[in-house]
Amino acid sequence: MVGLGCGSIALTDSALIISAVFGIAVTIAILIFGRISGAHINSAVSIAFWIHGDLEGKAVIPYIIAQLSGGLLAAYLIGPVGPTVVSNDITIATAAGIEIFITFMLMASILLIVSRTENLFAIASLVGLTVAVLAFIFGRFTGASMNPARTFGPNLISQQLDLLWMYFTTCILGASLASLYFYRIRFRPLPVSSLD
Repeated sequence: MVGLGCGSIALTDSALIISAVFGIAVTIAILIFGRISGAHINSAVSIAFWIHGDLEGKAVIPYIIAQLSGGLLAAYLIGPVGPTVVSNDITIATAAGIEIFITFMLMASILLIVSRTENLFAIASLVGLTVAVLAFIFGRFTGASMNPARTFGPNLISQQLDLLWMYFTTCILGASLASLYFYRIRFRPLPVSSLD
């Protein structure tokens, strides 16, 4: 995801294309790895699934290490491109609110989708579309992280570390709030083994 998404930033200024590439990258990851691991490429989503009771606690730390390592490796390979930064047109508080909101929406859409269908192609396409739409609408304000692993590598390689804490905190908070909300209304994802 970081390699394709941030790589597209290096190749074009078009917000539409960049957003679409991030969405396509997420779709591809789910199609390839959905049956194996649930395609956990987002640390905030992994934590939220753990809170929701759909990821074993012993898997959380290894998943996060793998996600951060993958994002860092991709960022190292493509260079200092595509860090998530806050626009000068908004405050840090507004940026934090945006990241909480869009990560909540992403996690809510994931939980809703996987509670309604077992079809892997449908899940991958809809989650990828959600990422693309949110990135297109909100990317100009905050970079539309929604994912600590997406921000970690590019920001570290680009030496944009001052707001790393904000992206980590808000993404995890947004996804966790969605998980807690959906847990209360009893939407349960279907098990990974049932995806076809």
